Amino acid sequence: ANELRQLVDTANAPIFGIDVHGNVNEWNDKTAEITGYSKEEAHAQPLVSTFIVPSLRKSVQEVLDKALHGNETSNYELEFETKSGEIRYLLVNA
Repeated sequence: ANELRQLVDTANAPIFGIDVHGNVNEWNDKTAEITGYSKEEAHAQPLVSTFIVPSLRKSVQEVLDKALHGNETSNYELEFETKSGEIRYLLVNA
C-alpha cells in the first residue's frame, strides 16, 4: 500500500480524484504543482465549484456524474483555475 501511495504521489502526471459527493479525496504532487493548491488545501473541497472555471462547471459536473455511474469519458479537457488565478488546461479521463 505504501508503494502504491508513493507511486501516485510522485507520478509525473496530475492524479486527482473525488468521492461520491464530488469532493476531492486524491490530489498528487503534480496536481499541486500545476494548480498551486496543496493536498491539504484541496482535500475535501468540491472539485467543480472550487477548481473548475465557471463557464465549464455544468459540463464538467455532468461528466463526473456519468463517471460516478460507470459511464466513462475519455480525453475530456478541463480548465482548472489555479490559486494565482491562471488557467491550466488538463486532458483527463473520467
